Amino acid sequence: MDSMKIKDALDRPLRDLRISVIDRCNFRCQYCMPAEIFNENFHFLPHNELLSYEEIERVAKIFASLGVEKLRLTGGEPLLRRELPVLIEKLSKIEGINDIGLTTNGVFLKRYAKELKEAGLDRVNISLDSIDDELFKQINGRNIGTKKVMEGITAAKEAGLGIKINMVVKKGLNESQILPMARYCKEEGVQLRYIEFMDVGSTNGWQMDNVVTKKEILQMLESEFELEAVEEDYFGEVAKRYRYIGTDNQVGFITSVSESFCGSCTRARLSANGSLFTCLFNGNGHDLKELLRSDMNDEDLREHLIGWWNHRKDRYSDERIEGKNQNQQKIEMSYIGG
Repeated sequence: MDSMKIKDALDRPLRDLRISVIDRCNFRCQYCMPAEIFNENFHFLPHNELLSYEEIERVAKIFASLGVEKLRLTGGEPLLRRELPVLIEKLSKIEGINDIGLTTNGVFLKRYAKELKEAGLDRVNISLDSIDDELFKQINGRNIGTKKVMEGITAAKEAGLGIKINMVVKKGLNESQILPMARYCKEEGVQLRYIEFMDVGSTNGWQMDNVVTKKEILQMLESEFELEAVEEDYFGEVAKRYRYIGTDNQVGFITSVSESFCGSCTRARLSANGSLFTCLFNGNGHDLKELLRSDMNDEDLREHLIGWWNHRKDRYSDERIEGKNQNQQKIEMSYIGG
């Protein structure tokens, strides 16, 4: 089957694959790895339950044949996976892949930024939920200050990596940081993306009362800055972006709670333990690892992927707004990434 016929077999575009390479992190924040759950007694996945780099490369090649152009490596904290640049170099050579990103908390970025760029990494999304040092330590639960993350941002800039800063906003915790973070990122010339606190997994204690919506954040920003909406760059772009008038600097919003984008989703996710998920909020994954470790050939694997994608019915964020289906099983963020 040629590549065009393969892509035509999909009933909705598939452009973006998120790959979680490890389930552990050096942070224990309340968003995805709360300390009361992920403490010293928590048993993370043994190494042999993680997909090997060769298995990830094989999966990525098949997804590229289906139209995937963008890969993002996530975790956990992906920089805890040994020899990660080796994987990035493998992925960068795959025909059809034109963008490789990495989501990181930035703590080890100073050490690895140059090597990651040389291996073929294009950009990083760095998690930073507060510019205030003491609040940041409270959020990450490891007494890690902002200095290491700031140094990581500088190193990423010097290496020539694209940079976006992700800030999850939770009411009663860090909404006081909305404007300080905007000022910092505007001065640094990097795009800040505010992420509405989401009900991913079942351990972060999510409640609707904890959500600060895009509308509320935008109102706060407009009290200090002049902003104008920016048109989306491509179908399925998740972030709703605004430009600071008179500059090239932008700010974005991820609005999966207040303004669903289920209808334009073009993203699949591969968890740290080798399951494929067609929705961030659906815990019913497909066991891709078992198929990879069988004697199944690439063509048959491709047919499984086409079937899983074409038969998906995920629209969790739509249904949340409608007040439906809020008791379904969910996968934890530490396994599936963002």
